Amino acid sequence: MTSLAIHGGAGALPKSEMTPNRAKEFHSALFAALQVGQRILAARGTSLDAVEATVAWMEDCPLFNAGRGSAFTREGRCEMEASIMDGATRAAGTALLLRHVRNPVHLARAVMRKTPHITLAGEAAEAFALEQGLKLEPEEYFHTPFRYEAMLRLRGTNLTSLSEDVVVPVPPSDQDASGTVGAVALDAAGNLAASTSSGGTTNKLPGRIGQAALVGVGVYANNATCAVSCTGQGEAFMRAVAAFDLSALMEYRGLSLEEAARTVIHERLPALQGRGGLIALDPQGRTALPFNTDGMYRGWIDPDGRAHTAIYETPTAWPAF
Repeated sequence: MTSLAIHGGAGALPKSEMTPNRAKEFHSALFAALQVGQRILAARGTSLDAVEATVAWMEDCPLFNAGRGSAFTREGRCEMEASIMDGATRAAGTALLLRHVRNPVHLARAVMRKTPHITLAGEAAEAFALEQGLKLEPEEYFHTPFRYEAMLRLRGTNLTSLSEDVVVPVPPSDQDASGTVGAVALDAAGNLAASTSSGGTTNKLPGRIGQAALVGVGVYANNATCAVSCTGQGEAFMRAVAAFDLSALMEYRGLSLEEAARTVIHERLPALQGRGGLIALDPQGRTALPFNTDGMYRGWIDPDGRAHTAIYETPTAWPAF
């Protein structure tokens, strides 16, 4: 048995502002991303390969706040981050403060495989990416009009919009949530893996680090419990150590995946005034996709092999793979 779930960020345009065409774009993109990972799992590929390839596809899609569609700092530049973790060994790799690496998730995987470290950052990380033959792009490659306009609305203020896809309010409202993409997978060998990638928050200070590149916060995988990718207000997830907390609730208190995920998103985060969501898988292939925002861009494969995508509460069903 194999399983796969993805997210494109918690928080969404209010339903009143989500046009049918815009919704169709997101549903189609989520379905295409699921296809990337599912093809690998169906060919008995590893969960690590599946989450890496899926997240890389989402980084290349300008709809999502990661890679090409990343948010801007208040200096008008993109600074990206990503992580990946192997549930079988708990090996992990992260890369952050990136301005040129086309696919931060590939660099995170290279850090995990090719160095004795877990994290590399900034210019040194990009030099390592070049050594590994990874593709770099000029900063203009990552600039998208939608994200740039969002930054301009907040320029000159100390406000930071945390929305994945929002017409930026001033001040930000609590419909705002985050900007990340992520994937969790279970392969035929029974191994779990997780990956998260992000462009961060609009109008953030240069050098700000979010949850996406922090093991145990925005990403975690352990074959004994679960694989998790989080999305939301990064600082709240950091204070909650959210991804590891979900695993610990399962391991130490014996909660089910669904119970643990609900506790993190609907109890732990609100206690810290935090908003967001997560996707998680357990060793039996069960999924949990809770969120406490208006919506969360998400997709998953059910036990019958059918794909489902959703933005708000009602999912869209796609044909079986």
